[in-house]
Amino acid sequence: MPLFCFNTVADYLEAARQMAVTGRPTLARLLAEEAADRTADVAEAARILNEFPGLSLRQED
Repeated sequence: MPLFCFNTVADYLEAARQMAVTGRPTLARLLAEEAADRTADVAEAARILNEFPGLSLRQED
């Protein structure tokens, strides 16, 4: 059984919160960025990213 199942924005946010609580802020930020990307509401996406501050470490091709 997998530890996480990523089907919804809420799934990504839950995982991000768990990573933050366990001292993994970089992974938390990456998961939050993914949640924000999957959110159609711009204000909600901004709120998500504000909850997990930090610079993006994503590398785009």
